[in-house]
Amino acid sequence: MHPYIGSGPYCYSNSLAMLLGDHAPPVGVIETLTGAPFGAQMEGEQPYFDPVGWNPEIGLEAAIDLLGWRCTRTKGGSAGDAVDRLRVALDHGPVLVGPLDMGLLSYRPGSGVVVGADHYVVALAMEADVVVLHDPQGHPYATLPTADLAAAWRADEIAYADAPFIMRSEFVRAHTVSVDEALEAAIPRAVRWLTGAANSTERIAELVDAGLSPTARDLLAVFGIRLGARRLADAATSLSRVRRHQAAHIAAEQSRIIGGLQYPLVTGNDAELATQFRRLAPGYEHLRSALSD
Repeated sequence: MHPYIGSGPYCYSNSLAMLLGDHAPPVGVIETLTGAPFGAQMEGEQPYFDPVGWNPEIGLEAAIDLLGWRCTRTKGGSAGDAVDRLRVALDHGPVLVGPLDMGLLSYRPGSGVVVGADHYVVALAMEADVVVLHDPQGHPYATLPTADLAAAWRADEIAYADAPFIMRSEFVRAHTVSVDEALEAAIPRAVRWLTGAANSTERIAELVDAGLSPTARDLLAVFGIRLGARRLADAATSLSRVRRHQAAHIAAEQSRIIGGLQYPLVTGNDAELATQFRRLAPGYEHLRSALSD
């Protein structure tokens, strides 16, 4: 089993790691604690490699809690209220901001269109009407006018956002938890998330049989497959750390199958793509059983 080291769309986990600083575990551990690796789901005709009913807000709350931290989560109000709230919070330290609509982050090339792609960043300071932030998608110390931030921060097209202008600040370590303790405490949650994952994966295979929409194909090609494969690779490393070796082996094999979906997807070999999704499906139940022991 070879750990993966490299880039990947881990925006909320990378952002949380920046907030926790020296106390942060490896980012792959954070992603595992969120519960994201443990399932697959369909939202309409869009396939995702994360559990049914899961979203990054649920995942962040789980990871923060499991690691023994507390923070203040605020949301809603007008754009002006949100910017003022952020300005005050920044007097006490960095702030985790999101979800944002990535398409409206105007320092990114090709921005200016609402795309519904969720994203998280760490706000560092506000200088007049400009926010300085670390964007974990490759933009340290990016600058963004507060009006542009507010437009992205409304998150109008982010379905799981329960309100606009969500942020987390005032991070405090409530009690000391070791990485191994956090991972062990996360396992019952992982078992629950894995329930039904095999059925979801079979549904994705049926979608491939019927013909993927261009949107679903693009989502898998540029985002979904590489994220799903990395999540399970990191879960395998994390599970091995706490000596859950059988579960780690299964997670690594699941990661390998997902990573292997990329070639048939982009080359249009949908028959092989559907076959590999069906090969993937039972592994989720095997992983659930191994973690239940």
